[in-house]
Amino acid sequence: MGITAHPSLQLLPEHVATIRNDAAVAESEGKLQPAQLDVIYQQQWFKMLVPKTYGGLELSLPDEVRLIEAISWADGSMGWAVTLCTGAGWFGGFLDAGLSKKIFACRDVCLAGSGAPNGTAILDGDGYKISGIWKYASGALHATHFTANCIMHSPDGKAEVRPFIFDKKDVAVLPAWNYTGMIATGSHSFEVKDVHVGSDRCFKIDPAFALVPTPLYQYPFHQLAEATLAVNISGMAIHFIDLCREVFAEKITRKGLSQNQQAELDEVLNNAVTRLNAIRPGFYSILYQSWLDYLGDTLLTRQENLLKVSDASRKLAKTSLQLVDELYPYCGLIAASKGSEINRVWRDIHTASQHALLTFAE
Repeated sequence: MGITAHPSLQLLPEHVATIRNDAAVAESEGKLQPAQLDVIYQQQWFKMLVPKTYGGLELSLPDEVRLIEAISWADGSMGWAVTLCTGAGWFGGFLDAGLSKKIFACRDVCLAGSGAPNGTAILDGDGYKISGIWKYASGALHATHFTANCIMHSPDGKAEVRPFIFDKKDVAVLPAWNYTGMIATGSHSFEVKDVHVGSDRCFKIDPAFALVPTPLYQYPFHQLAEATLAVNISGMAIHFIDLCREVFAEKITRKGLSQNQQAELDEVLNNAVTRLNAIRPGFYSILYQSWLDYLGDTLLTRQENLLKVSDASRKLAKTSLQLVDELYPYCGLIAASKGSEINRVWRDIHTASQHALLTFAE
C-alpha cells in the first residue's frame, strides 16, 4: 500500500538527489548548501508567490502547496526555509511597484523575516527610523532582504503595526538558532538599529491594499500560512514513512522476526498509510474549493471555506505527527541515532510541529 499522490511526483529525481545528498552537511553547518540553493534558484522556488509582473511564478495556491509538500518530503529544513521565504515573497503583491521591480529582478532574491511586532518605526523626514530585534528568521543566512513588523505611532498618537522591508546590508544576523531540529534552516535572529528607510519600504498586508490585482493577493495570508505549514509536516511524515519501509524490511531480513512480529510491522505501517491517505485528499479538496472562491465571485462561501482550510490544516499536521510517533518505537535504535536520516526527519518534524499556527484553533 502506497501514499496516494506521493510528493515525489512533483519533483525531478535529480533535484531530490541533490537536496538529499547535501542534507547531512547542511545540518552540520547549519545552513543550506550551495548545490541545494542552486536548485532553488534554478527552479525559482523562492519566487513561487512573487507576482508574474516582477518575474515571479505567481503559482496558484493549490499548486504552491503541493510543491511545498514535495520539497518538505525531500528535506524538512529546505521545505521549511522555502515555505517561510516564499511566504515573504508573497508580500510582493503589496510592496511599492518600483521597489518590487528592483528587489525581485535578482535571480537569488530571498526574503526572510518575522511577523512579531518587535520593532519601532519613528517618522523621520521622508521616511522612518527603524530599530528592533526579531527571532526565528528562517533562511536568514542566504536572505537578500528582511521583512519585519514594527509598531508605528501616527502624529495623533495612535499605534499601528506595519511591516517594513530592509536590505541585507542594513540588517545584522544574530546567531540564535539552537534547537533539536530544522537546523539547516538557519532560523536566526536579526537586528535593525537606527536604520533610515524610505516611505516605500512600508506596506500593508490587506487585500484592499494589494497593488497587484490578481486572486493570489486577495487570498488571506493566515490560511495561506496555515496550509503551507501543514504540508511541511505531512511532507516530512511521508518521508518518515518511506524510511520506515526500508528500516522494517531490514529488520525482517536481519533480525529473524517471527511471523507475528512481521505482521505487526506490516499492520502499523499500513495503518499509517491508510490514515494519511484518508486525510490528505480532503485537505487538498477544501483548499481547492477555497481557492476557487477567489477565482470567481463566490462571496457566500468564502468565510466558511476559509474556516474549513484552517481546520483541515491543523488536522493534517496533527495526524501526520501522530503517525510518526506511532511508527517511531518500531524503528529501533537507528531512529535514535543522531547521524541517521530517519532521526533527522524525526527531529525536524517535531521541531516544526511547535509552530503555534498549527496548534491552536482561532
